[in-house]
Amino acid sequence: MQQHGVRRGLQLTLDLDSEVPIYQQIRDRILEAIAHGDLKEGDPLPSTRQLAGDFGINFLTVSKAYDLLKQQGVIRVNRKSGAVVRRDTNTGPPEPGFIKDWDERMRVLLAEAAVQGFSRTDLVNRCANLLAQYEGVHP
Repeated sequence: MQQHGVRRGLQLTLDLDSEVPIYQQIRDRILEAIAHGDLKEGDPLPSTRQLAGDFGINFLTVSKAYDLLKQQGVIRVNRKSGAVVRRDTNTGPPEPGFIKDWDERMRVLLAEAAVQGFSRTDLVNRCANLLAQYEGVHP
């Protein structure tokens, strides 16, 4: 079952029946919103309780997603002002350690593709198509 939520310019769609954990879906959708330019540095995110209420999920699930984003340096969380986008596509170079972590995740994705029989051409074309979704967003 897919559920949609819109709050403060943030539109999220979650699949509550997916095998992908809900906290991971929240994290991924927020990252995509930032990458697409829908959220910018300094933009507030809904409180964990607000977002949880929108989807009828436990606020600790949202908190886990926010914790992941905070660990990656994407958001900052303040007890008074709540969660705020810390970096967007114009912020500058990656956080320390990001490239190593990203390379490791990419290695696993490439291994999965190889096991499934993707050719180099397939991979390059798929990456180019996905990158095209972000053209015009980056400086």
